Amino acid sequence: MSCDFHGNDMSNAQIASNLCGGKCADTQGCTHFTWTPYNSGTCWMKSGTVSKSDAFSTNDPNMVCGVIEGGQQGGIQWNGNNWAMSCDFHGNDMSNAQIASNLCGGKCANTQGCTHFTWTQYNGGTCWMKQGAVSKSDAFATSDPTMVCGIVNSSPTGGAAGTTTRYWDCCKPSCAWPGKVSGSNAYVKSCQKDGNTVWSDGNVASGCGSGGTAFVCNNQIPWAINDQLAYGFAAATIPGLTEQQRCCACYKLDFTSGPVVGKSMIVQVVNSGSDVNPNQFDLQIPGGGVGIFNGCSSQWNAPTDGWGARYGGVSSSQGCYNLPGALQQGCLFRFQWFKGADNPSMVYSRVKCPAELIARTGCSRND
Repeated sequence: MSCDFHGNDMSNAQIASNLCGGKCADTQGCTHFTWTPYNSGTCWMKSGTVSKSDAFSTNDPNMVCGVIEGGQQGGIQWNGNNWAMSCDFHGNDMSNAQIASNLCGGKCANTQGCTHFTWTQYNGGTCWMKQGAVSKSDAFATSDPTMVCGIVNSSPTGGAAGTTTRYWDCCKPSCAWPGKVSGSNAYVKSCQKDGNTVWSDGNVASGCGSGGTAFVCNNQIPWAINDQLAYGFAAATIPGLTEQQRCCACYKLDFTSGPVVGKSMIVQVVNSGSDVNPNQFDLQIPGGGVGIFNGCSSQWNAPTDGWGARYGGVSSSQGCYNLPGALQQGCLFRFQWFKGADNPSMVYSRVKCPAELIARTGCSRND
């Protein structure tokens, strides 16, 4: 209060004092502002490089002045480092789609050439996909609390847009057979019916086959490292890679849609599936649906379609308590850290496997 900046006026608007900062942030080129009682209240938008030390005191207690911090990024609170509310990017629109705000990041990630986006309420809700090299510092704050903007992060290895699903069929993972890792005799651990006792023989038949007694181990469930990162396991199909080339490799999934936007998982590939499409990671989550095969009836006496729907699994956290106690935390993960997300899109890239994942599967790669 009671301050001003010398000159550099670029435009003005008759608005209330508490709206002046937002008006400046919404105006291209505005870097700082002053509000005075002139003409019933005028916001003077100013340009040029300044800092707070350039402001000077006045004798008018009604005057307000301010600086838009960080190159017009003032007040933007980034969530998970790649999206925020009440913000926008200038120009560079390449296309748009009428979709919900929580789907905009995923739409951009799956649109070739889209690097950043803005969602507005226009026309019932519009996702504006944008192109070109930008960073968070290029975003500017707006006075519209419903607006969303974000960037699609590129990973050190380039990254690729993908989709996720979920399952838990209790079957022995396909990567748990010897010879499934190229250049190595490593394979994923499988367990006896109790889910805890590890088979020393990798050739024991899967519990999803007639008379088989090998199942997925109980500890191959997802778990949170912190609010933004979790570890887990998945079945995956990656274009250009054979099963031997992807078994036991780890990938970082940066989620781009739904309530987990800004969160990441590092998963180890332990399985394949005839129903897993290219660039799809089928996350191994207890209570996520048995899918094509149901080894859970044999292992745990689960219903014919598993727990909940055959595809999709249980519909609430309460349903998790119908699972065996050893699997309940893995099921609850979906409704806690994963926030009930339903098949969110993501960008994935190969990473070094964390020791914690290798410890649970006993499998690592040399490449």
